[in-house]
Amino acid sequence: MRYVLAALACLSASGALAETRLVFLEDAQGTRIQIAALEVGVDGGYELSLKEGPFADHFLSMRPFKCLEGPKKHWCHVPYPYEIKRNIAQDLTDLSYDFLFVWKDANDYGINMWNGVFYQFEQTGETLTGTLYEMDMDTLSAPPPPGELRPVKASDLHESDPDSHWLPRVVIE
Repeated sequence: MRYVLAALACLSASGALAETRLVFLEDAQGTRIQIAALEVGVDGGYELSLKEGPFADHFLSMRPFKCLEGPKKHWCHVPYPYEIKRNIAQDLTDLSYDFLFVWKDANDYGINMWNGVFYQFEQTGETLTGTLYEMDMDTLSAPPPPGELRPVKASDLHESDPDSHWLPRVVIE
């Protein structure tokens, strides 16, 4: 028994024991689109795997994007290009950087980076919920100073009316 506990402790310390959680974007009526899976280790470290199925490939403003195509708006994922820890042991902020989106009208040819979407996460029981805030993604156009892993400040975020957007919530269960 002592060896089993020691082996489990070693696996836990390495983050090898993982829990799989599903990630959904949710509209105002509660309709969900599964967009990813999150493997969370006991140390709080995580790996994100976006699902290919719900996303369509778009080439917008001279860059490739994975977009969810809605009836009136498209929700395009913006991979965060800078360093983050990908750990939720202390807080959930790293998730906000992994779930950056920019929206565009379905009929628009390009995108405007000022239509950025930043979800702030909170935990209720086992569920993690991200609430939509608007931001100008040009804030992230230049790399942050070395060691600054969270360059988006509260002053960069603007509260949003959930009814004015197609997918106002991220739910991780």
